[in-house]
Amino acid sequence: MATRTTPGEGDYNLSDPINSFIDTVRRVVLQPVGFFASLPRSGNFLNPLVFALICIEISAILGGLLGLVGVGADRGLGSFIASIIAAPIGGAIGLFIVAGVLYLLVRLIVGAGNSGFEATFRVASYAAVVNLVSWIPIIGWLLGLYGIYLAVVGIREMHETTTGKAALVVLIPAGVILLLVLVGLLAAGAVFLSRL
Repeated sequence: MATRTTPGEGDYNLSDPINSFIDTVRRVVLQPVGFFASLPRSGNFLNPLVFALICIEISAILGGLLGLVGVGADRGLGSFIASIIAAPIGGAIGLFIVAGVLYLLVRLIVGAGNSGFEATFRVASYAAVVNLVSWIPIIGWLLGLYGIYLAVVGIREMHETTTGKAALVVLIPAGVILLLVLVGLLAAGAVFLSRL
């Protein structure tokens, strides 16, 4: 698919970082189908990566500030500073891991005729927009579930596949993570009960 250069379409634009960030957030959240359909399937990794890292860093800062004032996880200043420094590093590593897992599933479920790893990386990066609200206590993770929908739409549009196949690609890792969390909770519960 050809790269589009129309203003308001395509990747986050580093030459106009603030306006482009606001516009990209708006398009990803409010018009995900059109947004992902207009993205180039290949190009560089930098623009989507920077967009995702900004979202992750905003979440780390706002969540850390809540922790400093005693809302949510009670953290000290050192912990706050460490989280601000670690967030972009962990975020970048996490994005490549998530994109790699999703791309492996794209290859298995969608097949060899997919749009490639770069397209999958763009989906993972732009779905990270949910980090902008994930720091909000209690409802943040509920609003964060919108990221699953964004990832399904993104995989479907970027790899030109069906909604069912895209949902499988996204929900298999989500299901595995949920299963691991449940096993961990059951193990912790068993340890707790055994000590009573």
